[in-house]
Amino acid sequence: MKTMYKKAILFSLFSIMSTFIFASFPVNKANVEKSNAKVETMEISSVESTTVAEMPNLTVDAADALSPAAASGALDEMIILLLLWFFIGFLAAHRWYAKKPAGWNILFILTFGGFGIWALVDLVNILTDNFD
Repeated sequence: MKTMYKKAILFSLFSIMSTFIFASFPVNKANVEKSNAKVETMEISSVESTTVAEMPNLTVDAADALSPAAASGALDEMIILLLLWFFIGFLAAHRWYAKKPAGWNILFILTFGGFGIWALVDLVNILTDNFD
């Protein structure tokens, strides 16, 4: 009987943990082909310009500019905002953290989150990543 419980617990833990496994970054075929292409090198002393904008043949795609670390930073920001909203949202902690105007934050506190409506709007904005 004990082994049945152990198996059930292990299966439950495995099921829960397997839902959190995901790739750390998306693989784009175009990026892989670019990285496999031959790269020309040049001497640093031969470069006369001092800014990146003046360097010839230097292009950066918008998709390449956003690194996986930056994308996970946005997720971390959302988690922090959600935790602040849940635990000390009545003190407008999530609004202070997001650097909202102080007057609106004080009004949020005095009206108990706009009688709950304003707090729910903030929650939806945090979850949809529109809480700027």
